[in-house]
Amino acid sequence: MDQDQILARIAAMVDDERRLRDALASGQIDSSTEHERLGQLERDLDQCWDLLRQRRAKSEFGENPDEARPRPSSQVEDYQG
Repeated sequence: MDQDQILARIAAMVDDERRLRDALASGQIDSSTEHERLGQLERDLDQCWDLLRQRRAKSEFGENPDEARPRPSSQVEDYQG
């Protein structure tokens, strides 16, 4: 996945997050469903942000950004950069 694809995926997940919050507010889903789906979205977002950071770091140091690989969510969860 290249940088533009990663950024598009992040934008789509942020939109999904907004839709979930709106669905909860309007009573379309319950809080446990929202919580479960948001948890997965947050893990996926953490992985995308990590992959994007890896790609940018490789580019900055003259390495091939296409060699960056997604890491397990357990490794990047709650990453603060």
